[in-house]
Amino acid sequence: MGIRYLHTMVRVKDLEKSMAFYRLLGLKEVRRYDNEGGRFTLVFMAPPGQEECPVELTYNWDGDTGLPSDSRHFGHLAYEVDDIYATCANLQKNGVLINRPPRDGRMAFVRSPDNVSVELLQRGAAKAPAEPWASMASTGSW
Repeated sequence: MGIRYLHTMVRVKDLEKSMAFYRLLGLKEVRRYDNEGGRFTLVFMAPPGQEECPVELTYNWDGDTGLPSDSRHFGHLAYEVDDIYATCANLQKNGVLINRPPRDGRMAFVRSPDNVSVELLQRGAAKAPAEPWASMASTGSW
């Protein structure tokens, strides 16, 4: 029996705010489904050229009291980036807290507006340690 990856789903409280976060990571909307009867919207966002690997943002129009306060039970989303330092600097400039800075030039963790942990990994070899990242402490959980 074959198996094929489809997507990862996360429930979001504020669709526009969450989409803005994933756009900062470089993802784009590849598909949307609005369901009047079920009163929900599904937005699929993926890296350019990898439309077959989306994250599905599920937004319930009438609110969602079922969202946990900490989504760590989910694990994390992971994305490879061309420049870990530039990616983290852009996220930080746009108000995203870098929970686990890329001190090693290889890996960082951030959180989405819905508390979803996102791992960022440097494509290829790790970059040489550089400031301000090398001496930056971790903040919160990641």
